[in-house]
Amino acid sequence: MADRKPIESWLTDMDGVLIHEGVPIPGADAFIKKLRESGKPFLVLTNNSIYTPRDLHARLNRMGLEVPIENIWTSALATAKFLDDQRPGGSAYVIGEAGLTTALHDIGYILTDHEPDYVVLGETRTYSFEAMTKAVRLINGGARFICTNPDETGPSTEGPLPATGAVAALITKATGKQPYFAGKPNPLMMRTGLNAIGAHSEASAMIGDRMDTDVLAGIEAGMQTFLVLTGLTRPEQVENFPYRPSQVLDSIADLVDRI
Repeated sequence: MADRKPIESWLTDMDGVLIHEGVPIPGADAFIKKLRESGKPFLVLTNNSIYTPRDLHARLNRMGLEVPIENIWTSALATAKFLDDQRPGGSAYVIGEAGLTTALHDIGYILTDHEPDYVVLGETRTYSFEAMTKAVRLINGGARFICTNPDETGPSTEGPLPATGAVAALITKATGKQPYFAGKPNPLMMRTGLNAIGAHSEASAMIGDRMDTDVLAGIEAGMQTFLVLTGLTRPEQVENFPYRPSQVLDSIADLVDRI
């Protein structure tokens, strides 16, 4: 492997890397503490668009992880940044929660079901048939179809839940229109995040627990990638993919001394 520049900024996924089912993963607190003390730019990322950065800051804080609001980057923020670049001051019909609607409000978007420029689909625990039907009709009427992320399932204490990607497939089947996904593995989410903290991909690293989102997005954004085995990917599954992370580690605790 060609020599890489020293890592000067860090991006890390949240679920499966820092926390698991509402509990901090051992080493996560030490990793975040050392990052903050080092002064190096960093971001905690999540494809989940339900929560605002302020919500996530409070949630992590309750678990003993001190992550400033400005160091949290969600697929909702990446989606809003993309739409603001594409069509400033536009309009959207939104299926989602406060994380997504707040991000769109903050860029000056009008949320409406009357001839919107976009239908934007995000995560919610209350997908309604009525809302999906409206989305189908608006897309058939000319609205462009955008999704915050392609994750087909999400975690819960009871087991997997249908997520954005699964609902997007339903809408695609009904309209024949494929959405544009702003979140991981789209490297757009990584690049907009790096821009937000003034970092460059050549001197940045991505830590994740999933090969198909975290590692793939990091590779395509030109970063070093670290796969940790505290989430969804098992060691034997790594070889099933046509790409590899820079390194496979047991957990984030193994990276504390790398900062």
